Amino acid sequence: MGVYTGCLIVPMPNIGVRHKYLKYHDLHHILTGYTVGRIGEGEVSAWELGTGSMFRHPILGVMNLIALSTGFFLKPKRMLQAYRRGLISANTYDLSTRQWIDTHGDSPLSELKQLKLESKAEIFLPGLRWIEFAAYLSAAMLIHAIVVIPALIFRIVSYLLAGEPFIEIIKPVKRSDLY
Repeated sequence: MGVYTGCLIVPMPNIGVRHKYLKYHDLHHILTGYTVGRIGEGEVSAWELGTGSMFRHPILGVMNLIALSTGFFLKPKRMLQAYRRGLISANTYDLSTRQWIDTHGDSPLSELKQLKLESKAEIFLPGLRWIEFAAYLSAAMLIHAIVVIPALIFRIVSYLLAGEPFIEIIKPVKRSDLY
């Protein structure tokens, strides 16, 4: 399985933690209405970080950082809005919610939305939470740079060695998979 980091697909191993939480992550797309394109993945990741996914399991948080960096490059305002929305929501990663979902899978989605989406009256320690977002974003950009810069250099060099004109290598392509 691969995920986009900028313009590159980075392999994401299907480790136990990812496998355990993937269906709940997918449920977050349905609950929030965020798409499965690069921007939507960034929004869900920002939302999940706002709900405290980094504290549920660090691997979840790191996976969120990878998508956050791409989403922030493409639509920074939407990532900020999604994070803020996450601050007043709760994710489905806690054990009691996962058990509830597993036993009430046929229950109306509206019930789960009422329990989890924008269910908090106020943001706990709002100033600190925005400092937390700045730290997440810094870590996301560092991960992005570590992964993307060497891969981009490799791509440019390999295309040049294959005889492609440089302008064709760097020319942006209109994408339909962003949203």
